[in-house]
Amino acid sequence: MIEERLVNIEAKITFQEDLIEELNKTVYQQQQKLDHLEAVCEALARRIQSLAEAGNERMPANERPPHY
Repeated sequence: MIEERLVNIEAKITFQEDLIEELNKTVYQQQQKLDHLEAVCEALARRIQSLAEAGNERMPANERPPHY
């Protein structure tokens, strides 16, 4: 009876260790994706900012648009 309980406990611990390892791998992969997406977002934000600044230089604020 006691030995059967110990075997069950050992099996549960082994299962939990495997599950924790799998969860750690998943969290690590998600963090890599988040880091990549943050880098992409920062690059896009810089690109948008530079395009906005370049657009402001081309058209002065007091100049009429060409369709008038």
